Amino acid sequence: MSDPEPCRMKHTEEQRDLMEECEESEVEEHHDKPGEKPLSCSKTKNTFLKKTRAKKSTTCTQCGNSFTTKQHLESHMRIHTGEKPFTCDQCGKSFTQKGILNEHMKIHTGEKPYKCDQCGNSFSYKNYLHVHMRVHTGERPFTCDQCGTSFTQSTPLKMHMRIHTGEKPFMCERCEKRFSRKQHLELHMRIHTGEKPFPCDQCGKSFTQSAQLKNHMKIHAEEKHYKCSHCDKRFNQVIYLKAHEMTHTGEKPYMCSYCDKRFSHLIYLKVHDRIHTGEKPYKCSHCDKRFSVSSNLKRHERIHTGEKPHTCDQCGKSFTIKSNMKIHMKIHAVKKPHDQSLKSQPDGREQERQNRREKHLSPALRVKNIHM
Repeated sequence: MSDPEPCRMKHTEEQRDLMEECEESEVEEHHDKPGEKPLSCSKTKNTFLKKTRAKKSTTCTQCGNSFTTKQHLESHMRIHTGEKPFTCDQCGKSFTQKGILNEHMKIHTGEKPYKCDQCGNSFSYKNYLHVHMRVHTGERPFTCDQCGTSFTQSTPLKMHMRIHTGEKPFMCERCEKRFSRKQHLELHMRIHTGEKPFPCDQCGKSFTQSAQLKNHMKIHAEEKHYKCSHCDKRFNQVIYLKAHEMTHTGEKPYMCSYCDKRFSHLIYLKVHDRIHTGEKPYKCSHCDKRFSVSSNLKRHERIHTGEKPHTCDQCGKSFTIKSNMKIHMKIHAVKKPHDQSLKSQPDGREQERQNRREKHLSPALRVKNIHM
């Protein structure tokens, strides 16, 4: 039996690992079958080195991850190189692996081979079905370690954690306001772009969000289930009822932390706070002027665009501001039938002015005016 002491010399990490394997081989020698020659430490060393070299050949030099085969390593390396050799002939999208391309093709073919045995819904991908099954089982494997809230997927948990960390990685390039979710930033950007992709098919009014359109559609609904407890007015949404009832109660639950002024609605408080903070999140796309309220920005930008959306239905004259049009409309106010007769007769002030003029006239001119 070879002396294991040389193997115990402290040199490289490989030698220490080899030492342990040598010792294990010596223990195993006692369990060898009769007649079989036990492995020597030198043979064990060669075997170990071969395994080490094989392991090194399947280890990523960029991140240190190891793989069982060289092919898996090559596939992994495309993450670092950005190589995507497998391209979809339908939409041109490229992928790092052929298997991922095959899965992607189901989007174009409409193939949904994975069917839920509970509700019959079908899915293109097996993992989509796996996640969907949690709806039926109630499984929520991803739990927040701060508040205990559970989720069916890891992504919603990551977004939820930003509530606790305060992380807001998505920033608006126009006003530098930050958001915890990309979707919230995309919705916010519509304030600056003016995009309102959800139009009402009843009145043509457009909205930035589908939820706003759904709430608006209730205005056109005939039924108004919510009745004011103070008067007979009815509403089709409970939020409108609560806002209305504050006019009776005088309730103003939202208080400014700077000046103690109170408001009946949270949005009014938020706009008011900008007086104190100096925040002006709405920037003109034509010049550097900024505004605290989006409606003021819209009015201002009409100076640059020349837009005059408010048109007089009497003479066709257009205005940038609605209030200016209302003032103009008074010109076209319908004349009353007795207006002309009233104009022919001087009112009290006109009669007084005439008397003063006559007082200063000479007697000769006064007589002349009488006979005229």
